[in-house]
Amino acid sequence: MQTKHTTAKTAKTAQSTVKKDQSSTKTKATIASSSGITPSDDFDIIVKTDKNVNRSSDPTHLYFTEKDLSRILTNLDTLRDEVYPVPVEQEGQQKKSQPFPSVCLIGLGRCGSNIALDVASLVHSARNYYLNEFHNEMKKAKEREGSSLKWIKRSLKLQNKKSNKPVFLIEPLVMLGDLDKDIEGRIRYSSQSYDKDFLDDYSKLKIMDLSEVHAGGAGNAPILGQYLAKMILNKETEHFNNTDWQFIHSYLIDSCGIKANQSRLYFYIFSAGGGTGSGMASEFGLAQQYSYMSKTFEIRSEKEIATHGQNFVFEPIFTSGICILPNINDPSIEVSEALHINAGRLLCKYLAEEWDFSYNLDNEKDHVDGDAPYRIRPWNAMMLISNDIMRYAEQSDTNGGIKYIDVNTMEKHANQYISQQIFNILTAQAVTTDYDDNYFRRAGIDIGETIRLDANDLFMSLAGPVAIAYAESVVADSTTANQEQKQPSFNGEKVVLDVDDLFFRSIDLPHFNDATQAIEGVSLLPIESEEYKLALEKYKSSGFDAKHLKDLHFFKNCSSIVSIISLPKDYKLSYMDLNKLKMHLNNLFPNTTLKRYALVIGASANLSLTTLIAKSPCLSDDFLTLIVSYIKRCFAKEEYRFDDSLDVAIIDFIKAPVFDEAKLEEMLIEHENPAKILDTNWYAIKPMYEKKYRELVRDEKKFTSINDIRLTIDSVKKSIHYLREIYRHRISKTKVISLNKKSTKPSVL
Repeated sequence: MQTKHTTAKTAKTAQSTVKKDQSSTKTKATIASSSGITPSDDFDIIVKTDKNVNRSSDPTHLYFTEKDLSRILTNLDTLRDEVYPVPVEQEGQQKKSQPFPSVCLIGLGRCGSNIALDVASLVHSARNYYLNEFHNEMKKAKEREGSSLKWIKRSLKLQNKKSNKPVFLIEPLVMLGDLDKDIEGRIRYSSQSYDKDFLDDYSKLKIMDLSEVHAGGAGNAPILGQYLAKMILNKETEHFNNTDWQFIHSYLIDSCGIKANQSRLYFYIFSAGGGTGSGMASEFGLAQQYSYMSKTFEIRSEKEIATHGQNFVFEPIFTSGICILPNINDPSIEVSEALHINAGRLLCKYLAEEWDFSYNLDNEKDHVDGDAPYRIRPWNAMMLISNDIMRYAEQSDTNGGIKYIDVNTMEKHANQYISQQIFNILTAQAVTTDYDDNYFRRAGIDIGETIRLDANDLFMSLAGPVAIAYAESVVADSTTANQEQKQPSFNGEKVVLDVDDLFFRSIDLPHFNDATQAIEGVSLLPIESEEYKLALEKYKSSGFDAKHLKDLHFFKNCSSIVSIISLPKDYKLSYMDLNKLKMHLNNLFPNTTLKRYALVIGASANLSLTTLIAKSPCLSDDFLTLIVSYIKRCFAKEEYRFDDSLDVAIIDFIKAPVFDEAKLEEMLIEHENPAKILDTNWYAIKPMYEKKYRELVRDEKKFTSINDIRLTIDSVKKSIHYLREIYRHRISKTKVISLNKKSTKPSVL
């Protein structure tokens, strides 16, 4: 048996190639150069200066990573054989090596796994239809269809007739995980609503059965979900009874970025208000990032590279959390306060990690040779979708006549909205290897017509919290006979593309589009709903004058946007319409330093606009409300827990010219108090879970107390620092600098 090493030990081995007398600046440049990476603010490589740091006491650096490249490649081959099984008639023939899909969806917890399953079912059904439309038509599913499937069938025109609108569709690799002993049974039951044979047919779906570690859920407590995830990710994979976990671990964590693993985009889908998804998601993201970054410090010999034909981190990967936030202020629904606390903890933890990764210059003072040489964060970006605002979609569908909305109905709307966004993001970066050899020929599509977003585009464009604005419109059918007939109709009325209206609908409160059956609108409200509704009315009645909206922090403090315009095949978006869209974006987001556009042709039967809004969503009312609710409940001293003094103080901390950390320290305790969520059960749970950790992870150096993963007052400070940074984001217009202007002052030589 080959010896395995921990990642902590690996980092030291990798750095032994760097001379001890080099300065940290030189070391950084040397390692970056050897790894083929240029140091930058978003991909910084730092080396610690404090040699007294006890590495084993830092739980962040204890994730297990397989070091044997041969074993990694073998595990990938095994997984690939399962993802691309050989048909019976081709057995015995030489098998063609298939690349992994460019995208992977990781659904964690009940909510996340259901949404990922929903998306997988949608793209699988639609892709099957188009790949078989030249031979035979798909049989209608007799099972009940969910609203998401109705939307995609209508959007992609999946009827029982030959369609002339081929669609770019990829089938992502889908990983589903939950701390539940019967996750496979639940997934099989859920999949029956689409196709009883779906799980057997969709070989790219893998279930992460982790019940041998824990089979009883996380009890709606993220700290328990996080601790259980640490057990899973710190334990060597060969010691799991479930052999599939070795292959999944090698794909998801050990091999990201290498030639043998072609997946470059990873989307983690989870609910922020629960325990399992909220706790596990960021740990899985951190483990993946830790493994990815650690590879940059392993300078392999030319002989080893030549032997395996592999080199690590030759391409960037883009990872994103897709986070569903809980209901906050819906008067018709009583929501457990614990959901708000759980979501606030996740957001506070994420902002603290983002601050350390992107902005905290103090880290550079603390790093030198011999210790952890890199910063990590769980994802490049975290997309936020509020469950709360989905009630507006239901209200719009009933003309505001509904008073009480079923929670399951709201969740259904949220799932459809999320499925739509993932679907559109997938089509915006599809690559040719995601299709079979004949797909483009059958579809009659020229890949050169499409400007797609690849992982590097997203990596460079999106960071931090992200909100989504979305709308779609019916446009002319290219198959009609003459120009007059090409104008589409709905309910007997001719439809003309109104770019102003399209953009407005994308930033409006969520609502149903009757013509397309899509849920449109913004995924996270910038301000309270009634105030936002009034601001939108003024914006529209003034002829879309941005002065009514652009001063909202959601728009004013946005640092970057990515706009995806998806067009039907053969539809030509006029130059004037494209300019209008850009003008609206420029006017509404006055301080963006980076704007990226992707024009995707042939991706749907309708024209759609997806805008990803980066960083500024953390200044929205809902985001701040959730963070403060967590801080008050789990950090505030007794006298600040029940009034609004802490609420007011945190707003002041964000807005003040100088952050008064001493005042914050007066109001908060040093560590979060999980007993505020788990009540007295915390004192029974803590020793029980630590005992489980010691039994599962036998290496004493890798033991982590559950106390060590509690958030501290430093996490609160860092999250406030991050909010302050975004609150102060501005840009100045470029001014011409000239040597040709005569100076009024005499020159001094």
